[in-house]
Amino acid sequence: MIIYLHGFRSAPASIKAQALKARMEARGLADHFWCEQLPVSPRAAIALAESAIARARAAGIEPAVVGSSLGGYYATWLAQQHALRAVLVNPAVVAPLSLEAFVGTQTNLYTGESFAFTRTHIDELRAFEVPAITHPERYWLLVETGDEVLDYRHAVEKYADVRQTVLEGGDHGFSRWGEFLDDVIDFTCP
Repeated sequence: MIIYLHGFRSAPASIKAQALKARMEARGLADHFWCEQLPVSPRAAIALAESAIARARAAGIEPAVVGSSLGGYYATWLAQQHALRAVLVNPAVVAPLSLEAFVGTQTNLYTGESFAFTRTHIDELRAFEVPAITHPERYWLLVETGDEVLDYRHAVEKYADVRQTVLEGGDHGFSRWGEFLDDVIDFTCP
């Protein structure tokens, strides 16, 4: 089962989430895809994902996480805490620092809804920092060097011992996502 974690100001309607969902449906795995709107609160977002992990395991299904941007930050913590496989797509490696500039009123890019992002949320993010990756064989990092939002080199350094795919060009949305859908499914649902 893939638990897909979208990024900051994103939603389940994101291009990456919808493409992965469609590919899983095409492969007969529709019931093995979970993606819900993550709460603004990092603590609440982690709790929501952990409830999906618990439900999957209770049903005898081994979950994995796929996270994009801030979702990659969350996926890292969840993979460490719950011994999960993880695919990280242009992940926010230093989320508490990179999101400081966004404290205030924000708008979800897909739903148009406004929300308040606060210093309390920054503090919550710090609680989910993973200082070092253990079991690097469970991780796969996908980054594009043209990411205009996050410096891909931070991710390459943080995840130095994990499988890495570093592609020249691209953007924060990971423009070549469609080329990797089957590989992502195969890595997370072996």
